[in-house]
This record gives sequence, C-alpha cells and structure tokens, in this order.
Amino acid sequence: MTERSGQTIGILSFFIVSCVVVMLFFLKIPIQLSFLFIFSIVVFTVSFINTDFALVILIFSMLLSPELKTGGGIPGREVVIRVDDIFLFVIFLGWWAKMAVNKELGVLKSTVLNKPILVYIMICVVSTFFGIMQGYINIKHAFFYLLKYFEYFLLFFMVVNNLRSVSQAKTFIFFMLLTCFFVCSYAWMQIGTGERLSAPFEGAGGEPNTFAGYLLLMIALILGLILYAGSRKTRLLLFALLGFAAIPFILTLSRGGWLAFLPMYLTVVFLNKKYRLLLVTVFIALVILSPYIFPGKVYHRVQETFAPEKTYKIMGKTINLAESAAARVDAWKVAFTRLGKKPVFGFGVPTGAVVDNQFTRVLGETGILGFLAFIWIIVTVFKAGWRAYTSSLDTFSRGVVLGFIAGLVGVLFQSLTSANFIIIRIMEPFWFLAGIVVKLPELMAQNE
Repeated sequence: MTERSGQTIGILSFFIVSCVVVMLFFLKIPIQLSFLFIFSIVVFTVSFINTDFALVILIFSMLLSPELKTGGGIPGREVVIRVDDIFLFVIFLGWWAKMAVNKELGVLKSTVLNKPILVYIMICVVSTFFGIMQGYINIKHAFFYLLKYFEYFLLFFMVVNNLRSVSQAKTFIFFMLLTCFFVCSYAWMQIGTGERLSAPFEGAGGEPNTFAGYLLLMIALILGLILYAGSRKTRLLLFALLGFAAIPFILTLSRGGWLAFLPMYLTVVFLNKKYRLLLVTVFIALVILSPYIFPGKVYHRVQETFAPEKTYKIMGKTINLAESAAARVDAWKVAFTRLGKKPVFGFGVPTGAVVDNQFTRVLGETGILGFLAFIWIIVTVFKAGWRAYTSSLDTFSRGVVLGFIAGLVGVLFQSLTSANFIIIRIMEPFWFLAGIVVKLPELMAQNE
C-alpha cells in the first residue's frame, strides 16, 4: 500500500465515522437508513477505485438484498425499491466519476444494443410525458418505474465497459453461481413449511413466480456450463448445483415457470449436437418417472389451472380455466382495448393497472412504437447471442452463451404469464449475462 493510498483510506474512514455520528446522534435518522447511506458511500468509493469488486457486491445483492417500499404505487401494488436498486445507481455513479477523472478509460463502448435501447428509452419517456400531461400518470410513480425500467440497461453498459478478459468473466460467473447456491440454500430451508418456495427478502407471501424466473435463467446457464465443462470435477460440481436448484424450482409451484422450462430445455437440445441424444433421453426418462419423483402438490397445482372458474370457447370447444390463469388470457383483451384508444405511444409508464404479461404491458404502456422497439431489443439480443455462439470461443464461453440463449427463450415464454423484463431479480442477472455474452467474441479475438 502506497502512502497516498493509506492517506485516502484514512480520510475516507474518518468521513464515514463522522457521518455515522452525525446521522445517528444529531439528525436522529433511523439506524437502518443511516447504515444504508453509509454503505452506499462505501460502495461508491469501491466502485471508483475498483469497479470489478463493486460489480461482485452487486451480484450478491441481486438476490440477497431487502426491499424498501416508497408508498402507494399503481392500484393494487406498491412501488418497491430494493437495496440493489440503490447500489446499482451508486456503482454507476462511481464508475462514471472514475471515467470522468481517468480520460483514458473512454466513454460508453458501442454495441449492437446501443441503438435499440436508446430508442426504447426515448419512447418510454415520451409516452410517459404524454400520460402525465393528460392526467393518466402520476409523476412520482412514473419517475420510480422509469428508473427501474432503465437501470438494467445501465448494468449492461457497465459490464460491457469493464469486462477486459475471459478470466474476469469467469470470476463474475463464479459469483453468480455462488449467489444461486446461497439463495437455493435459503429455499431448501422453506421445504416442509407448506408454502411455495421463494427467494430471501420477498416480504409476506414471497414472490415464487419471480424466484422461478430467476432459477429458470440460472438452470439454463448451469446446463450450458455442464455441456461444455473443461474437467470432470467441474462437471460434477455443476451437476450438484443443478440438482440443488431444480428442487426449489419445482417447489415454487410456478406454472408459468414450468411451462417455460420446456422451450428453454429444447433450445439447449437444439443448439448442442454433441449431447443431443443424451439430453432427449434424460428428458423422456424424467417424464416417465415424474409420477414417482414429483410430490403430489405439483399435480394438484397443474389441475388447479383448469378449475371451472372461468369458461372460454375456442374453435367450438369449451375450456375451463382458474381465475389466475384466465387473468393472463384476459390481459390480451385489455391490452388491445387500450391499444385502440392510444395506439401509437400508449398510456405511459406505468399503465395504472397490474398486468402479469410482459408483452401486453409493453403494448398498453408504450403502444405500437414501444412494442416494436422492445421486440427490436429482444431480436438484437438473440442475434448477439447467436453471433457469439458461432464465433471461435473457448469451451467456457460457449457454455455461457448457450445457457444465456436458452435462458432468454425461457424468460420470454414465462413473460406470457409475468412481466419478467421489469422484475429486478430476473433482469439484473439477465442483463449482467447479456453484457458478458456481447463482449465475449471481442475478448476471444484479442487473445488470438
């Protein structure tokens, strides 16, 4: 440690202690908020000095941080801010300050996603501005929701700008898997309580569908890494983690998650020719053995879907659906009704109602223009993943990319029953992985 570094740490320590004293004893600020503020200062400083370490902190906080409620939100749901929301912006500010001081670090790197992301952000802002001006949207609610919508893109750009080597990517992936292990350990402790499994700090009742979406993405990543594992030891450890995550995924009792697992798994089968036969055999075996290995509550949950609470007629046939399942179907009717009233820009963010369907939500909030921009982002992400997968990658990188593409398919299918692309516990890992996948071909080219 240099003398200058020692002086910096000393000054920082004195400043933090002084802040604690002032906030606790003079300003009488609650201890939880005081320490959150102080820890944010520490995270900002760490981000300024070492952005990689700050990103590791963020990886842990993605699933292991509590939530803060800001008060009334859209009808039926509060605006919820998590500690990792705050850390993400703090880390971004620290990184931005670092770039401002160190001119050689440059500005945001150009990627294939820059343009569609910018267009989508502009449409969201314009549609929300119109909604505020016409009285549809509360400006406070709009502010918080837009921040949550856009923060994931900040994470993507931070990862792309700070990723400099494949070994660095391996470090990030390791900590993502470690976080998954910790979260699943918490979920295992819930088994036997009679409740659907959920991640930590989800509040009363939890968010099992959100947890299922997160596990769907992580299981896809683990599968990809298993198929391209460099050693038997690594493959065995990944198999163990896969089994450790699979049980909580099943016991979330998330029908949307279960439904999305099939296209996710088929994507892995389709893209991996070497183990295709083995993957198909394993899947068939699981289907045959499912009556003997899955608990009865799983089958009861499936049967609940077709409870005669609401009836639909499709091609002359009568189909009964439970109320929650019917709400997903009715979401399309609601979306097209709103689209007829505000077809170009929609009603703004948020729409003023809870819609558990990502695609109908985008249509209602941002109209046709926003929906097309959203699809542009998704298609571009797919193309970037495919371009990376067909590039000259090492086995680790191919495993990550395969898992990411399969995870994207799964998240998209689950988005028919959940607004996945605005849920922080799904989108932070997703966009972190997206940043790695987009950058991997460049990193491999540098090593050649």
